[in-house]
Amino acid sequence: MEKSEKTLLKMENINIEFPGVKALTDVHFEMETGSIRALIGANGAGKSTLMKVLSGAYNHYTGKISFNNEEVIIKTPKDGKDLGIDIVYQEVDTALIPHLTVGENIMLDMIVNDMGKRQIINWRNIHYEANKVLERLNIKIDTKKIVSQLDLADKQMILIARSIVKERKFLILDEPTAPLSNRETKELFRIIKDLAGNQNIGVIFISHRLPELFEICEDITIMKDGKVVTSQPISDLTTQQVVELMLGKTFEEEFTRADRQIGNETIFEINSLNDKEGKVNDVSLHVRKGEIVGIAGLVGAGKTELCKTIFGAHQIDSGAVKLYGKSLNIRSPHHAVIQGLALVPEERRKEGVLVDESVYMNLTAASLNKYTTATGVLQPKLERNTARKMIGSLGIKTPNERQKVSLLSGGNQQKVAVGKWLLSNAEIYIFDEPTKGVDVGAKKEIFDLIGDLANDQKGVIYASSELSEIMAITDRIYVMYDNRVVKELVTRETTEEEVMYFSTGGN
Repeated sequence: MEKSEKTLLKMENINIEFPGVKALTDVHFEMETGSIRALIGANGAGKSTLMKVLSGAYNHYTGKISFNNEEVIIKTPKDGKDLGIDIVYQEVDTALIPHLTVGENIMLDMIVNDMGKRQIINWRNIHYEANKVLERLNIKIDTKKIVSQLDLADKQMILIARSIVKERKFLILDEPTAPLSNRETKELFRIIKDLAGNQNIGVIFISHRLPELFEICEDITIMKDGKVVTSQPISDLTTQQVVELMLGKTFEEEFTRADRQIGNETIFEINSLNDKEGKVNDVSLHVRKGEIVGIAGLVGAGKTELCKTIFGAHQIDSGAVKLYGKSLNIRSPHHAVIQGLALVPEERRKEGVLVDESVYMNLTAASLNKYTTATGVLQPKLERNTARKMIGSLGIKTPNERQKVSLLSGGNQQKVAVGKWLLSNAEIYIFDEPTKGVDVGAKKEIFDLIGDLANDQKGVIYASSELSEIMAITDRIYVMYDNRVVKELVTRETTEEEVMYFSTGGN
């Protein structure tokens, strides 16, 4: 394909606020077509927000966006696409329509937006045009195959193909390698280099995997706390310098870890655990009485998959799970619960609470046998009495126990998600990103709850990509990278920088 002229993109003095949060402050970002730029930062740094401004997903920003120093207006995703900007989000399965064919998914924008008054679709032409796009990428996939039959890597390629059906100047890839194997990642890199080098597309590459950035990107922009820390050639930096710029100078822990009595007895262990989806690879760990064990890792490292596999939500392929030395047979979450395990999942509204039910029904949901008669009839009065006590002890802010969970704040919803397991009296508590989306006050209260569990000599597994939290609350840390544990660390003997180093592929 003949190369077109370079286009210089500039974003100047970009600011955006959400209720109570200044997400971006005077951000300046620029790059040319035909280049590959890394955009990175710790969780909450503002990188995804900035790209949503550029792609038109957020329209209430202030500042200026220009092409070749001529201002452009981007207030909707259509504005962005009309200017040649597209974004491929990391949630692959939610971006594709599973029961449509590959060709229909690739040409979806054209089918939806460019049909005009025509009522008849030329399906032969749809598949012909889709094949042409795949040929541009040197990808061989049958366009008549149903998307639900594809593996994750092919779905990722379909999304990239869809994004370049029309002429594109800039393509944003948000954590594109998170679900991919090494071989699949190499194929993706081939495509990205071709898009930049031969098709004059500027690629903005968002990733937490630092070795990948040094392999494929020419320049890097690092963000922290809604601001740009630096923009420069990536070859001028080392991995360690990138980590330091991402984290900033060492700051005091927001939460102090109380001294706890940790027992010598190992109460929970997993040995060489593998799941059937290939998202948990040969993981081994152990937890002692009264110990909080951290699972650290960045987006796509396999933390959530590990938690769900332990809890029976993902099927175990091989390996052993033991509680007090006894092997557990966990075929489903039900089996996990009756054998003494509890999971507070990352997506609390989707998986952790019943948002349309009352607070008391949620609090008693994991231990209903305690509130039934001998004939199996529920006793709502007993449920409500128990729930009122738990609401008081956890400080759940609600008018009464009959309030719908959907009307509570994020922090109080999380307390409900934890409270139901406290009533079940589990032995091992697994927390997956438990402070996600909650304010600082609620975060402190959740930390106190977890600390109380450890003081009661329960075992706690705490999975998070928030390294400051991992450092603040845990006793030991297992670091995950690429779906496996790559390092075990004692929290008091390590640093946030060292954890980040192993989380991004250092060895």
